[in-house]
Amino acid sequence: MNRRANLIAIGVFLLALTFVFLLSSRNRQRLQSGFVGLISPFLKKGSELDSRRRAYQAGLKKLDELEAENKQLRVSNDELRATNLALRGVESENIRMKAALGYQKNSPFAVVPARVIGRSPSNWWSTIVIDKGTLDLIEAGLAVVTPDGLVGKVMTLSEHSATVLLISDENCKVAGSVEGSKEQGIVRVEVRGQRTSNSIQPTMTLNFLSRFAPLRPGQKILTSGAGSVYPPGILIGQIVEFKSRELDGQAVIEPSVDIAGLSDVFVITGMKGATTSR
Repeated sequence: MNRRANLIAIGVFLLALTFVFLLSSRNRQRLQSGFVGLISPFLKKGSELDSRRRAYQAGLKKLDELEAENKQLRVSNDELRATNLALRGVESENIRMKAALGYQKNSPFAVVPARVIGRSPSNWWSTIVIDKGTLDLIEAGLAVVTPDGLVGKVMTLSEHSATVLLISDENCKVAGSVEGSKEQGIVRVEVRGQRTSNSIQPTMTLNFLSRFAPLRPGQKILTSGAGSVYPPGILIGQIVEFKSRELDGQAVIEPSVDIAGLSDVFVITGMKGATTSR
């Protein structure tokens, strides 16, 4: 059956072909024009489909290129951010080192610079550990400061480190005086809230002042030098509030040093140019 259909189709094709060749040139042109007109809608549709296919492929290629470019831009952005952070760290370190060198040069004290290398979350406001010890001529009882003011005093030591008792600990008491007045007292800490919390800074006060001392917020509190532990004239903080109590006056103090953010400190070993028996 299939063979017969094929033979019929071949025969029809040969007859049509013979018919075309037998036609005159004019009739052949008319036939060709008619045939072209018949198939032109299909050719046009095919051309449109081919154009769409090419546009779609071009769009896919462009999308892939955009995704690759976007990925590269993200990588470059991450690299720039990392570089920016590194440069900021270097800049911050340079500023810190310049400030430290400036203080060491201009300070009236002979000091040993040290870095904070340890701090217990459970004793955040009590102690810090620094990277200088007995091999650096550090001794127990020496005052520890920053360019902003008093930090505390050295307690225990090893060859390469020392533990510093902070002024924000209730066991650290400092003889202080009010700048521009004759008022003197003892700076101590009143613990409020949980002692282990590193977000609640203990309240620091200057006690045993005159009951009606004419003190005002903003006045500076300096070490008085009494007790020979802390040299005189080191800034402790400034008055926030003065309270007149039954027997004496009390000033609430804001420390001049950022106790919570300590990173670099100086240990005072004496006065510049002075000879010591240490």
